[in-house]
Amino acid sequence: MKMLLRSWVAALTLCAAGAACAQSFPAKPLHIVLGFPPGGAIDTIARVIAPKMSADLGQSVVVENKPGAGGVIGMQSVARAEPDGYTVFMGTMGNFSITPALVRDLPYDVARDFAPVTEVASSAFVLFVNNDLPVRTVAELIAYAKARPGEVNFSSSGNGGLPHMAGEMFNAAAGVKMTHVPYKGSAPSISDVVAGQVQLTFEAVAAGLSHVKAGRLRALATTGDQRLSVLPDVPTVAKTIPGFVVTNWFGMAVPAGTPADRINRIQQSVAKAMRDPDVLRTFAGLGVDPVGDSPAQFGAYIAQERQRWQKVITDARITM
Repeated sequence: MKMLLRSWVAALTLCAAGAACAQSFPAKPLHIVLGFPPGGAIDTIARVIAPKMSADLGQSVVVENKPGAGGVIGMQSVARAEPDGYTVFMGTMGNFSITPALVRDLPYDVARDFAPVTEVASSAFVLFVNNDLPVRTVAELIAYAKARPGEVNFSSSGNGGLPHMAGEMFNAAAGVKMTHVPYKGSAPSISDVVAGQVQLTFEAVAAGLSHVKAGRLRALATTGDQRLSVLPDVPTVAKTIPGFVVTNWFGMAVPAGTPADRINRIQQSVAKAMRDPDVLRTFAGLGVDPVGDSPAQFGAYIAQERQRWQKVITDARITM
């Protein structure tokens, strides 16, 4: 009888230990999926924080680029992934709030198919122009574009993304008609502005800062409500067009149904990375502000931003 009792207790102990092991997270590498190719601002940010998360979680954190359709392909792949916390989507404000307000037939529903994790960082955009474009101020750009309706092209990282919307907002606010040219990511978009295939783009600071410093590109204005510390001599668009403010942000989400404790563990790891001195130095150089808020806060912010951009899209009659 005592032997049977000892065996039963030992079995319970093993089961409990097994359950604890099964619930241990993470027990294998995590994958952060980006909907854009390497080289853009979001890629830079993800690769800066991934090693810090890896050190904190005790597992490798792998960044995967799955570009296409302005981030839709990468986001769809995560929506269909197992809700186990090992596959994370990191996207832009465009992915989370603009595209759902603009595109009716998306292969996923952001509110239904994803669980928010955290806003990682935010940054004002910069209006980058080709060096050969004969304008030196926003006012001169407006005059130049008004004299050449449809002839001035602006590039973006893809249809429905924030660079696209910023350009359309500028069209409406300035009373001009520039032509949108979408690309599959920020890097090729910026490259063609440098090459002169298109005249300008609205992009994150990190996407074009190195080109500005090298003299291959000109920063005409910033889209925040104040000047950027990394570009102190560059004025805001709002100085010429009052109220024109566009701020991009980057956030993480996982497939709906992912256990809350795993979501919280990822959020805590990101928040810790946001306090790391190396990350803070890198972000400062990129003109990016760290965030790392809670899943609930990020979820509310996504909804708020979607409402804001839905109004912009409707008022400006923007269609895909």
